[in-house]
Amino acid sequence: MVRKMVVKHQHPTAIVESENIGDGTRIWHFVHVRDGAKIGRGCNIGKGVYIDADVVMGNNVKVQNFVSIYKGVTIEDDVFIGPAVTFTNDLYPRAFIWNEEAISYTKVESGASIGANSTIVSGATIGAYAMIGAGSVVTRDVVPFGLVYGNPAKLKGFVCYCGNKLKTVVEEREGAIVYGCSCGETVEIKKELLAWTM
Repeated sequence: MVRKMVVKHQHPTAIVESENIGDGTRIWHFVHVRDGAKIGRGCNIGKGVYIDADVVMGNNVKVQNFVSIYKGVTIEDDVFIGPAVTFTNDLYPRAFIWNEEAISYTKVESGASIGANSTIVSGATIGAYAMIGAGSVVTRDVVPFGLVYGNPAKLKGFVCYCGNKLKTVVEEREGAIVYGCSCGETVEIKKELLAWTM
């Protein structure tokens, strides 16, 4: 027996063509979820969001208002996506050409946060717990725990699991630096990643 998924809330104005929606997910006003999209449990999909066919989204993802997520994007668990973020999927777009095989794939790893009005150019991987500043244009991979912002976005430091910027070194190991955060957590950053800081 197949257990039917239970959507906690789906606003009457939302168009949800996919049946792959996890339990407890809330879908708000004027959202469009295309057939073939997969959305996990406990997600919150804000007003005016577009989720394209074959997008894969994990559990407990928060998608704020007016976000566009196009085919080729995978979003892991516990990701925050701020208002009006756009994910592209074609590096060489033309109105008169559509080549399904030209889609570039983008991945957002667990715990990452993307600030309002950012654009994620297709083909990038955003590492676990990375923080993308508001209004950024991400054109290349972002390392785990990396803090990036600007146009194009550049690595400016590292953040904790809680999102605060890491400033205090508590231990230096071979090949890595361990930072401490005011929240009590420690984060190990490989020294090879420090070279990317600009």
